[in-house]
Amino acid sequence: MKITAYKREACGYVSLLLVLSMGILLTLLMVFAYRKATTALAVQSSVQLQVDYSEKGEAILRSIVAITPNRAIRAMQPLSNANTTNSNTLRWENIFTDALAAANAQHAISTQVLTALGVASPVVANSGDATLDNPSLIFKALGTDTGLISAGINHSLGSGYPVPLSCNDATDTPRDLIWPIISTNKVYGTLAQSGVALPVGTYPFNILTYPNINFGYARPGQPFVAKRNWWGFSMNLAGPNAAATASTMQRREFVLSIYEIPSQLPISAASFLEVGQYAGGAPWGDVTISGGIFAGRAQVDGSTALLALATRRGATLSTSTTVGGQSFTGDPFAPGLREIYQLTQGDFFPVSLASESGRAAFIPINRGADYFDRFAHVSETAVLSATTWDNYSLGAMQCAMRLDITQALSATNHTPAVLRFSYLKAGIRQDLGLPLTTGLASGLPAGYILACGEGQTYNFGTAVVDLAYGSGAHFGFQTAMTGSITFNNARFGDPLPGVIKTGYFKPSYPFEVKNLASGKICIAVYPTRCAAFLAALQADSTAANNSLVVNVDYSAATGSAFLTKPLIPCSELDYGVILQECANLTSFSKGFSLVTNLRLYFGDDFNTTAATPPSGYTPAGLYYPPCSIFTPERRYGVEIDPVGVNFSGQVGSVASETAAVPVRPLDTKMLSGASMTANQIHVDLRPITHPAELPPIFMMNWLVLLEERRREFYSGN
Repeated sequence: MKITAYKREACGYVSLLLVLSMGILLTLLMVFAYRKATTALAVQSSVQLQVDYSEKGEAILRSIVAITPNRAIRAMQPLSNANTTNSNTLRWENIFTDALAAANAQHAISTQVLTALGVASPVVANSGDATLDNPSLIFKALGTDTGLISAGINHSLGSGYPVPLSCNDATDTPRDLIWPIISTNKVYGTLAQSGVALPVGTYPFNILTYPNINFGYARPGQPFVAKRNWWGFSMNLAGPNAAATASTMQRREFVLSIYEIPSQLPISAASFLEVGQYAGGAPWGDVTISGGIFAGRAQVDGSTALLALATRRGATLSTSTTVGGQSFTGDPFAPGLREIYQLTQGDFFPVSLASESGRAAFIPINRGADYFDRFAHVSETAVLSATTWDNYSLGAMQCAMRLDITQALSATNHTPAVLRFSYLKAGIRQDLGLPLTTGLASGLPAGYILACGEGQTYNFGTAVVDLAYGSGAHFGFQTAMTGSITFNNARFGDPLPGVIKTGYFKPSYPFEVKNLASGKICIAVYPTRCAAFLAALQADSTAANNSLVVNVDYSAATGSAFLTKPLIPCSELDYGVILQECANLTSFSKGFSLVTNLRLYFGDDFNTTAATPPSGYTPAGLYYPPCSIFTPERRYGVEIDPVGVNFSGQVGSVASETAAVPVRPLDTKMLSGASMTANQIHVDLRPITHPAELPPIFMMNWLVLLEERRREFYSGN
């Protein structure tokens, strides 16, 4: 018999309400978590989209900085306005279009990178990728202006924007809204008076404040001499694709500037420079440099102390070199070195590269040896800007006065037979042929110039001249005359009765053919004679005729078959130029400049007489007429080698920054060709700090800068 006993257990129950409540709670928690995850994903997606747009925007802005100066230069070059094909590529619309393409702004990942990943049938889930080929949807002019950009000329955009330039040229003014126009017609006018340091209208360039960038051509906030061309625009990359991304971005406002900066540092050259020692290896001795230097590329030797050094392609510094009081044992451009210096020293880093600022570019206008030679260029036609590129960038083309050797005696005797002098009279260029071997008439000695006809009056002003009156081989002469002269029989007698006669004059020429002791044929230039000579010609004064270029006319159209293009480096068979009677240049109220593609010999002291400073000039010390000399080679002495040379001012070079051999800017040669020793050379280099110190002819640089219009920009110029 089997008996099974069961134990009585407690009864249980299930609460449907509790189960339902817990289920609802868990479901709500899951929904909440899902919504939070979805929201977080949306936020992350939006943030990533904003980052993507920001990176695209930076790439676009850097592309605009790189493209715009190239287009501005091309707008000054021949045939830029020959047809719409040429001109359309230079328009602001195409600048923006090309910037979008160069930045690859249509895609989050480039085609090359995507191909390199090797992913089959890739799917790019970036909703920000879109066809960005219509700049009018992305870029807008500022304020109430229409179009793609606002041009900074002839009207003010108000607080927060740079002061505008003024332009009265009927060509440049409307074109500046369509193309990036750089022109000498854009000047500071009354609209700019509140934002520049000096009275407008007095100087083409003014004193501005150097922008806050890492490139140290000047220190940020420091005054420097420049002219600022600028254009404003706003940008919104999200606009064309807002329907797909649901992203709304505010427009960002920008100011794109091209600062025109005359070379003004003690040493400023877009060349490969060796600084600190001479060619023989001797260190610089009595050399004072007040201010920083700029070089395309630099090699600094020995125990050289510089205040600042700015380059485009880097610098090599000796271990004993100091820049801004700082020694560098390694690469001064090593990552983090500048940041550590600024953190510990609290000052601007004294060594800088042009590429260190992402939205800035420094462009020296360096045409090389062409800078000296007018005949290396053809006429510029169909140009968008009223200022052509050669006239803007070549010193030889900018000179008011021109002296050309146009004929030589023979193929074996290169003595000049005819000179051509060109000058300004009432602002219009005049040409004067000067035969050196024969007169204008058979009985007239060489050197006389046609004045006027019989019975007419010619006013020589204060110029002292010799006179001739007659015809054929019959002339009457008078010497050392001045004032108004009537050429008639009553004054001179009748040297040839019954024949109509002509009046001539012979002034004291500011130039002549002169040979060195070696036999080298030269053109001697005497600047102090220019004022009287120009007065005798009834030409504009030295305030306008303040620069001279001396060239050889080797062109097929106007030159002689006996003349050839001078060589650079200069040859002993080429002509030379002698500069004499040049100590006192105060007759040139706006300074004097000489440009030549020939070797230049200094035969006298140059510009050693102080002048009365112009109104508004405040720098301390004596004021000298601003002068400049541009020549491929300079030597000191005409009759004998000098015992030494004292030089003050600025030096530069037009050599290339990519050259294999560096230029030593202070190396000096004497008449004989021998190099001066270090103890014979005494140099005091200092910067230009005022526009009144700018000579008539100077080298030019561009600083291209793109700034966002933020609050800290509102009060700046």
